[in-house]
Amino acid sequence: MKSILLFSAASFIFSASVLAQTPAAPPEKTPPTLDALIDEIVAHNPELAFYEAEIDAAQAGRKTAGAWADPQLTIQGGRKRVRDSSGDLIGSGAAWEVSVTQTFEWPGRLGLRKSIANRQVELAELGLDRFKAALRGRARLLTYTLSAAQQKAAATAEVAARYQTLRELFLARDPAGLTPLLETRVIEAQELALKRRALAADLAARAALLELNQLRGAPAGEPVAPAETRFVFQSAPSLDALLAAARENNFTYRIRKVELEQQGFEASLARHERYPTVAVTPFYSQEKAGDRETVAGVGISVPLPLTSRTRAPAVIAGARRRQAETMLVVAQRDLERAVTEAAGVFAATVSMNAQWQGDAVEKFRDAAELADRHFRLGAVPIATYVELQNSYLDAVEALLDTRREALEAGQQLQLLTGLDFQIAEVAR
Repeated sequence: MKSILLFSAASFIFSASVLAQTPAAPPEKTPPTLDALIDEIVAHNPELAFYEAEIDAAQAGRKTAGAWADPQLTIQGGRKRVRDSSGDLIGSGAAWEVSVTQTFEWPGRLGLRKSIANRQVELAELGLDRFKAALRGRARLLTYTLSAAQQKAAATAEVAARYQTLRELFLARDPAGLTPLLETRVIEAQELALKRRALAADLAARAALLELNQLRGAPAGEPVAPAETRFVFQSAPSLDALLAAARENNFTYRIRKVELEQQGFEASLARHERYPTVAVTPFYSQEKAGDRETVAGVGISVPLPLTSRTRAPAVIAGARRRQAETMLVVAQRDLERAVTEAAGVFAATVSMNAQWQGDAVEKFRDAAELADRHFRLGAVPIATYVELQNSYLDAVEALLDTRREALEAGQQLQLLTGLDFQIAEVAR
């Protein structure tokens, strides 16, 4: 009895040690949510560095725009000889001069340059915000495109597998008569067409995956498997509210307004620069040619505007300001047209999505499976069978394409207006 207990204890200890040495299975990695994937894309997109560098350059330009010009140091040296009227040398010695020149701007000119530099910083920041907003919309649309293409490919492969099974079944038999032969050819033709549709869906999924990885800055072939999402679209605000928000928040329209302000400052600066700058030059010189001569003084330099060269920049700046005004008007018209068009498309596609019942695709799928079973029993003609299989695939493609169009129109409307309204309620 004692030996049995010792053997049991030893077996227990050995089993425990084996279990302790066995590595634990890695925890199952949960797929990222759609929002997490979008945040990853925005955080790691390599093109962000371009816009961030643009902001750094504009901020550096703002620091130097309001600074005075650096003084200029001038040092001259030589040797001086003094002769009398008969040409005899009286004396010789070193001669040198030191001067410092400082240019003074007219009051207000540095402030105009700093205002122009501030608008340049604002333009760079608007460019970065616009890129991030467009990137988020593109990432959301690509994620849905990838999911939709995978669903299309799965449905098409499902129906193609039915046709392949039927074809193998027909070929296993000895077709007697014209009707079985023609039915076999119909099945073969449908199988080839469906394989082509499945290939197209698979290529679309690969293209979406490649672009997603490019936006993420990841390797091209790295798989992306976000959590399954379902969109329940909500209606957008009224057209008047959308237009008012677009005039206030649209990135392109705001850029045009900032450019107009910048051109106004540049026109004022060009008119201001018609007045010449003043350069003050304190100097000190000394000559040793027999006697020692020392000279100290202050010089003032002012350019003489004898030609019309100083007026040309003001004319050019005024013309650029008128162009900026025209571009602002054109941008407003294009913005109103784009918002109205996107709102119409979004409302129409959302209304069409609302007409689809939640189990519409499942009903078509069940009907296709029912037709497949009864066709094998001879209760359904081949025309009805083919029509039901194609109707199932057409319904899947129509539903997915309509959702994609609604999502695309909603993303465009959100980008145009800057409103953070709920385009779709994401149900997981």
